[in-house]
Order: sequence, then structure tokens, then C-alpha cells
Amino acid sequence: MSWFESLILGLVQGLTEFLPISSSAHLRLTAAFAGWHDPGSAFTAITQIGTEAAVLIYFRKDIARIISTWFRSLYTKSLRSEQDARMGWLVIVGSIPIGVLGLVFKDQITGPARDLRLTATTLIVMGLILGFADWQASRDEQGGRHRVVKQRKTLKELGVKDGLIFGVCQAMALIPGVSRSGATISGGLLLGFTREAAARYSFLLAIPAVLASGAFEIKDVIESPGHITWGPTIFATVIAFFVGYAVIAWFMKFISTKSFMPFVIYRIVLGIALFVLIGMGVLEAEAGASGT
Repeated sequence: MSWFESLILGLVQGLTEFLPISSSAHLRLTAAFAGWHDPGSAFTAITQIGTEAAVLIYFRKDIARIISTWFRSLYTKSLRSEQDARMGWLVIVGSIPIGVLGLVFKDQITGPARDLRLTATTLIVMGLILGFADWQASRDEQGGRHRVVKQRKTLKELGVKDGLIFGVCQAMALIPGVSRSGATISGGLLLGFTREAAARYSFLLAIPAVLASGAFEIKDVIESPGHITWGPTIFATVIAFFVGYAVIAWFMKFISTKSFMPFVIYRIVLGIALFVLIGMGVLEAEAGASGT
């Protein structure tokens, strides 16, 4: 991988990680359209550490409060009913599905799942699901001629069952094209949570999963050197951090007043365009795949 490739891929990772359009799909597509090799799941997992570092800094006060309260609640019974202590447990519970499924299907994730036809399919299907979830949220928020405004749930109402469902949704993002934020936010909206609550829990829930995934990939790369170029990969990770931080700040403001429909339309159009290009022979389903 060249330094120019790492610059572009770092920018793509930072721009798309927190938007419901799938960063893994865009890294894969960027490589395919540019005629580069697929950066691979290891590159993706490591650069995601950069974007998660942006989450840690952006939500640093929330995270520090949650960790502190959770630890103290282990030996102080009166703190166990506190929202921050509960959130600590809910992040742990919600992380279980992706941890289990990630280990079980690791070989499929790094191989067959990177077929561009599957990516196109998941872009469209997840776009439709996000669109429906967003439409449902808008109906609740706006009401109508024969409907009253329905109050949506906040994180204070998040329970263990909700956390597990969020976790299963997050695990779907193991498939390129699904989008971690897109899947978890869609799940949250369908469960009746506000856009802000769904996005906030989605970002918090991603922290242990992404950091653990990145740590495992770094371990594998150290044990089997030669599969990744460290200099450009670290450079891409740093770029992803700075761009990702700016995107988080913008996105959290955006969802407080706007719908997800622009992202829904983008996903569907991109998925259809991808199918057309593959069908016309302009792009191969395995274009840019590692080693080809």
C-alpha cells in the first residue's frame, strides 16, 4: 500500500465510519474503483481504532462517568441503580453478540463476505430498513391528523433486552455494506428510541467491539508479518481519527433536527449502481480483492 492510498483510505474511513452508509463497504469500493488491492479486514479493523479514539475523546465525559460509576457500583450497592452504572452493564451485555459471532464467522468475514454483489445487496436492504425505521420515528414525532405525537424512549428506559437487540444489530455489521451505526440506529428506532438516544448508545456500544477487533488484528499481524504495511496503515489511522472526530460532531447535531432519508437514498442508489456496473462487466464482483 502506498502513502497516497493510505491517505485516501484514511479519509474514507473517517468520513464513513459514523454515518449509516458502511465504512467497510466504502473502503472496499474505493479500492475496487481505483484499481487497488482490497485493503482487507485487518486494515479496516486497525484504522477503526483511529475513529474509535475520536469517540473516546468526543464522549470522554460520558465515558469517564460511566466507567467510574460502574466500577464503584461493584462494591457500593446504592450506586447500582444509577443510570451510569446500568449503562456500563448494558454496554457489556450489548457487546456479547458481536464478540461471539465475530469469532465464529471470522473466516467468512475475511473471505466470501467481501464479494461486491453481497455488498450491493446489503447496501440496498439495510437502506430500506433504515428508511422504514426513520419513517416510523418521524410519524411518532410529528403525529398527524388522526394520530397524536408519540413520546419516544430515551437511554434512561434502555433495558437488558434492548441492549441485546442493539448488540445483535451491531453484529450484522460484520457483513460489509450493513454499517455498524446504520444497523444499531435502525434497531434503536424500531425499538422506539429517539434518534439521539439510538446514535449515542450505538457509538458507546461500538467502543469495546472495535478496540477488541483491532487488538486481535494487530496480534495476528505481529504473529504473521507481511500481510500489512505498518507505516501507511498507522498514517491512515491518524487521518481517520481527525476526520472521524469532525464527523461525529456534525452527525450528532444533524440527527437532532434531520431525518436519515439522505443516507437511505444514497445507500439504495449506490447499491443499484454497483449491481449495474457488475452486470455490465465494468466492475468485477471480486475487483481489487486481496491477492488478485
